[in-house]
Amino acid sequence: MQILNIAAYKFVALDQPAVLQASITEMLQGRAIKGTVLLAEEGINLFLAGPAADIHDFLAWLKQDVRFAGLQAKESWSGAQPFRKLLVKVKPEIIRMNHPAVQPAAGRAPAVDAATLKRWLDAGHDDAGRPVVTLDTRNDFEADVGTFHNAIDWRIRKFTEFPEALLAHKDELAGKTVVSFCTGGIRCEKAAILMREAGIENVWQLDGGILKYFEESGHAHFEGECFVFDERRALDPALKPQVNPPVKDLHARPSTRRPEVFGLLSDS
Repeated sequence: MQILNIAAYKFVALDQPAVLQASITEMLQGRAIKGTVLLAEEGINLFLAGPAADIHDFLAWLKQDVRFAGLQAKESWSGAQPFRKLLVKVKPEIIRMNHPAVQPAAGRAPAVDAATLKRWLDAGHDDAGRPVVTLDTRNDFEADVGTFHNAIDWRIRKFTEFPEALLAHKDELAGKTVVSFCTGGIRCEKAAILMREAGIENVWQLDGGILKYFEESGHAHFEGECFVFDERRALDPALKPQVNPPVKDLHARPSTRRPEVFGLLSDS
């Protein structure tokens, strides 16, 4: 049986995430779904896998809540369940940055879609003639598996290091159009907001991250595969797993196995 994998997030104000945690847990119990749902006052971030009918039923139920009506899930398939258990957790942030001034629920950073980014990279500049650079907001070991050609990679080991890295490298981005990207969009969205607050004028986030780019633009300008935080380990531009190591061999760094760093899943 094929397993449907979904990654989704939404920055939206949740005043009682613990209440939502209880209702989501109740909804998922008894279904053949595993993965992680993270909730915080800033929104929801989820990576789930299971039979397509169960996944679609859950999404339909979740979207009955007006706060999640516009939730968009990125889908891929696998021949086996890539998660070992189900976790529904409340966290201070759905993707940890440790920078309270960044509040995505108050307004998104401008986003560029996959087709536009591909067109810009084909040309080497944006529509205004400015040079375009892509900025990888993921961890260094993720970038080692695959990234955009000539992407800026500050070799951060975890997303909480991004604000400090930005301070160290901010001047290098002057005069350029910067497109931040991650696995599914969640980290690059926060990163783009932070960069705009830091005074970098021409900053965009890649809408939907690498996974959406693969879906709409394939392998163009991307080298390698996209690392994911589950047993598939990496997806190729056709969104198919290419590496299936034993569970004990996954992720050399212990910190990368924590559920709260999934994604970005983040990229949700």
